[in-house]
Amino acid sequence: MSNSEPRIETFVANDSTPLLSATPDEEEADRIIYDGLRRVSGSFPLSVWLIATIELCERFAYFGILGPLQNYIQNSGNDPPQPGGIGMQRFGQLFTIAYATTINQMFMLWCFITPIMGAIVAEQNFGRVRTIVYSSAIYSCGLATLFLSSLPVARDIGVPFLGLSVSLFLIGIGAGGIKTNVSSLIAEQYTGPQERILVLDSGEKVVIDRDLTLQRIFTMFFLYINVGSLASLASTTIEQKYGFSVAFALPTIVFLIGLIILLTSKDQYVSHAPDNSLITKACRVIWIAVKNKCSLEHARLTHQAEEGSTEMPPWDDLFIDDLGCALSACKVFLLYPFYWAAYSQLLTNFISQAATMETHGLPNDAMTSIDPLVTLILLPILDRFIFPLLRSLGASVRHIDRMALGFLFCGISMLYAAFIQRSIYAAPPCYDHPRSKDCMGGKFPNQVSVFLQIPAYVLVALSEILASVAGIEYAYTKAPKSMKSLVMAVYLSTVSAGALVAMTVSPLTVDPRLTWMYVTLGIETLVAGAVLWVAAMRMWFEKRKR
Repeated sequence: MSNSEPRIETFVANDSTPLLSATPDEEEADRIIYDGLRRVSGSFPLSVWLIATIELCERFAYFGILGPLQNYIQNSGNDPPQPGGIGMQRFGQLFTIAYATTINQMFMLWCFITPIMGAIVAEQNFGRVRTIVYSSAIYSCGLATLFLSSLPVARDIGVPFLGLSVSLFLIGIGAGGIKTNVSSLIAEQYTGPQERILVLDSGEKVVIDRDLTLQRIFTMFFLYINVGSLASLASTTIEQKYGFSVAFALPTIVFLIGLIILLTSKDQYVSHAPDNSLITKACRVIWIAVKNKCSLEHARLTHQAEEGSTEMPPWDDLFIDDLGCALSACKVFLLYPFYWAAYSQLLTNFISQAATMETHGLPNDAMTSIDPLVTLILLPILDRFIFPLLRSLGASVRHIDRMALGFLFCGISMLYAAFIQRSIYAAPPCYDHPRSKDCMGGKFPNQVSVFLQIPAYVLVALSEILASVAGIEYAYTKAPKSMKSLVMAVYLSTVSAGALVAMTVSPLTVDPRLTWMYVTLGIETLVAGAVLWVAAMRMWFEKRKR
């Protein structure tokens, strides 16, 4: 095929589209194909960088409080190895790890349930930008509450736990409104065509590819998120030296900087206008489909007329097609809760595990910073060298492939964590009850170096680069224009579902059962990854047949 005769294909998704079926960008459909020309990404407008910076500040605040949170809840202020704040140890050994982990999991559950509410408000009422502004104000109140309740004077009058509860509730609402909309908003800023030809200074003709541009935008966005994630390194170090109130003050200040950027630039952003009846229409269409063997075809105008409906439905066939695409896109997310259940150990039980090991003077919760550090190193390498090399060799780098590999690496990291836990239980002085009050007063960790955790963090970081970025891209590119925040919210809600999965193994989060908790999560994640891999292979064989 010559360059002057481009090939154009189309794709229509409906309610009968199978799970993980080939979709437009997987088959390079709904686009013009210029054979023989190299594909490159386009340049980003300023608004993309501004939104990424705002998200960096929000993630800095989120991880800045999440890093010290396990110690703050779990340990008392006079705990010998790792001083804390609230100190659930007074309720007994059972609550030291399990209770703090449960509160952390409930907080993450709340933070990723609220995106559904944030998406509904944005799509139906305020639009993305105003929703982010209002959510940021609520988020700021939550951060201020956490800071004030962690002050020594507040601890003296016994309000830290109440302050913690109120602050986590408010932060969860704010995070939900921001997260579900900022991912879609940043992609909306690129308004270029699907493809266009560009002649470089060297004379080479290249294709500016919209899909590659969006992939690069989301990669950069994820890079900024991980820069913000380094907050846990700063806040945990400050926690150890200056206390929790100073550690919580830093994220609050950084978040306010992001809020100032948002307020001064909010009129510059491209944003899809809200549809006041979107949710009502979607619910009515889905209800009609449920009553008719889950077929959306029964909601079409022609079908309603054939059934003698006297009321003209407030939607058209395009809305039915859009809803079908949205539902089809959400099918792949059914497997993500197993991934997030394993990933959440990074900010809960990995921290508690480190507290039972020899930390060589480091705060036990500082180890979580390895994940964003490794991500900042590996992500540019994959984006600039590995993925382009694979494309130049004709290899596919589809969303589904990256998802499956991400699940694989995460599952392996859990099995490796089980090996670490077994090593801890085999080491003196406390063996399978490390830091027990009955063993030397709980003052000494078992004789295993915390640096043994590093490979687990590296594997989790690699899995996140693959599975998390691919999930965000998939949610945006597969969603119709009118429902991008909703589909993104469904993807984000899989994190809360993952927290529920993690809670099912909470009975194993006490010594000496922790090894089996990691094994269980590892096997679940590997099985989910295997399902994705089988689906990817099926898609590849179907493509070869055509």
